[in-house]
Amino acid sequence: MTENKTTDNKQVENKTKSRTGLYVIGVAIAMLILGYYVLTKVNPDASNWAGAVAPILIIGGYITVAIGILIGWDE
Repeated sequence: MTENKTTDNKQVENKTKSRTGLYVIGVAIAMLILGYYVLTKVNPDASNWAGAVAPILIIGGYITVAIGILIGWDE
């Protein structure tokens, strides 16, 4: 005999990511990839343009991931 599992009339809430949140996370991943690529172009004393741009892209990418996670939940 098989048993049927019931949910006892409880609603199961499945929260999913909205498209907006996924787009923001996608942009953040692109920023991170670009930031780490630019980081390979930095000279040893970090006095060129890449030494200033790479940290901004990388930190901005991580902050954008957090924003994408926070704004993207469907209710």
